[in-house]
Amino acid sequence: MAHTAMSGTGTTAGDDPLQTAVWRLRSRGCWTDAAALLASRAGAAPALQRTALLVERCLFTGEGWGEAEDGLRTAEALADDDDDRGAAACERGQLAYAATVLGVRDRADEARTALGRAAALLAPNAPGRPLLDFRRGLIAEHIADSPQAAKAAYRRAHAGATAHSDPLLLSFTWRHLAGLALRDGELAEARHGFTESLRIREELGYLVGTAPALAALADAEPEPEATRLRAEATRLFRLLGGVPAWLAQHLTPPAPPAPAV
Repeated sequence: MAHTAMSGTGTTAGDDPLQTAVWRLRSRGCWTDAAALLASRAGAAPALQRTALLVERCLFTGEGWGEAEDGLRTAEALADDDDDRGAAACERGQLAYAATVLGVRDRADEARTALGRAAALLAPNAPGRPLLDFRRGLIAEHIADSPQAAKAAYRRAHAGATAHSDPLLLSFTWRHLAGLALRDGELAEARHGFTESLRIREELGYLVGTAPALAALADAEPEPEATRLRAEATRLFRLLGGVPAWLAQHLTPPAPPAPAV
């Protein structure tokens, strides 16, 4: 399962106290509380950030769809330039993607349309472009089943995240490129990407994303390291109250084969 990603706002020393508080809550899976901190702020930017938090909660928990839709409509109404409209379209595409991959409702066409609209609105060098490229990669990989198109999109996102100094997004691009490498049997490349993703998340204190990173690395490591990594992922998963919800199935060891009779 793929994660969402959004700007690493609040992860640098220069961020204001509000953004630092939002980041701390978000990084621990407290999206509702983080969004509440932004509720009193007027304007398009806070509305977009609040929407991104609520959309991320949907993908991680499978809950809160109505609130995310409400927040998205508000952000769309407040958007007053192409960057804001493009960012809102990107979030609409991500929400539709989340509903599709989690089996809530098939909104694949809506996801593609919304991300296409975002691509038309955002300039090639816009700060939101790397995130859009990443999300288009998710559509290509997990809905269209087109790993080559996904790899190209992830690479564009990776280059953009590097250029815009967005370490959190880099943690996602490293992970998803590594996942494609693992799929192709490139174990060394996969281990490197998963290790980089985990390192960045630990450095940022992105706790809610650390368990998935540990579990992903475990898939590329031999025993007994794989078991150790999954045990640590399981500990963090339980510490956070079972978030992300989709990780539970991945952490459950396969049932032993039935004895021959």
